[in-house]
Amino acid sequence: MEALAFLGVLLLAIIGTPLFIIMGLAALVAFAFSDVESSAVAVEIYRISSAPTLLTIPLFTFAGYMMAESGSPKRLLRLAEAALGWLPGGVAIVSLVICAFFTAFTGASGVTIIALGGLLYPILKNEGYTEKFSLGLITTSGSLGLLFPPSLPIILYGLVAKVDIDKLFLAGVIPGILLIVILSAWSVYNGQAGGVRKKFDSQELVAAFKGSFFEALLPVGVLVGIYGGFTTASEAAAFTAFYILIIECFVYKDLHLTKDIPRVILDSMSLVGGILLILCCALGLTNFLVDEEIPMQILEFMRKFLTNKYSFLLFLNIFLLIVGAMMDIFSAIIVVVPLITPIAEDFGVHPIHLAIIFLTNLEIGYITPPVGINLFISSFRFKKPVTELYRASFPYLILLLVALAIITYVPALSLWMTE
Repeated sequence: MEALAFLGVLLLAIIGTPLFIIMGLAALVAFAFSDVESSAVAVEIYRISSAPTLLTIPLFTFAGYMMAESGSPKRLLRLAEAALGWLPGGVAIVSLVICAFFTAFTGASGVTIIALGGLLYPILKNEGYTEKFSLGLITTSGSLGLLFPPSLPIILYGLVAKVDIDKLFLAGVIPGILLIVILSAWSVYNGQAGGVRKKFDSQELVAAFKGSFFEALLPVGVLVGIYGGFTTASEAAAFTAFYILIIECFVYKDLHLTKDIPRVILDSMSLVGGILLILCCALGLTNFLVDEEIPMQILEFMRKFLTNKYSFLLFLNIFLLIVGAMMDIFSAIIVVVPLITPIAEDFGVHPIHLAIIFLTNLEIGYITPPVGINLFISSFRFKKPVTELYRASFPYLILLLVALAIITYVPALSLWMTE
């Protein structure tokens, strides 16, 4: 009977049933045919749902969606172009920075590609970049901001792994900058090959800064508020959402309070609802695996083949790249993090360093064939065959893997700002 039940769950997965349903059903079957008490699931759900930082997820998401739906992308793009567009590869670097900014606030690469792709793609083409370079850049940039505060995956990781979220925000800054620097170097190379360089215009920079002053001030305000001790992460999220509402509706007047805001709320809370639904369903499966001491069994098995921390990190990266290519980042955090944290601790990996390695792998998973989600979003957005996106994003995939190796084996990059 037990085998038939699991076979039924497997068949549902094969025919394309949503992953959160599969995880929920797998947990129900597992608890039904075992002696493990399911009450621990309710306790874990209560622990996470009662955490004050959980409020940051809907608030930051709402703020990010308001910015994406307003004229904010155009204003910030003008500012970034005025500041960096004169560099070789400047327009491409601008694209990287702007996409990272929006992904950090929305937490969803799809929003960034859909909202900014239509703006950036013709600009890159007009500057002399090839179609392959432009498509690859936008596809990769969609998930580039996941290491920067106030990224939703960072918040969710902190909740699940019981790691200080404020420290995770700090830990992701330097590795996130490293990713942008490496991709920027590739952009400079391509800019020298085909891009058009502009002259620096100080008057345009001042005008662009004035035009986007209130939005450009936002990241600084959030970071100073949290790390200056003026606000908690939850209070910063509430302030950010209110601040964006005021400037977009009453200062820039890009959004109408009664016509546009309800639609933005519906879109943003659909994402949040999906995250919470995944959270609740995945916690059941995760708790069963933990209660059955699956991590310890995996550790004992791995001890036969992995003899030190560095071999473990290599294996971990390979495993997480596969997970990132097959699962969405929120499901992966909830299911995989509780399994690998005790193993990583046994091998002497710092929990904050582990978090940055994990999130970097999942960020790369967005563009990893065959099912990286950014590849399909870009295919839909630009009406190109997904195989063309595979080829376009491949150089970026290699560069991000180089960055991942540096982040993995130089823990100081992740830990320096937290110690």
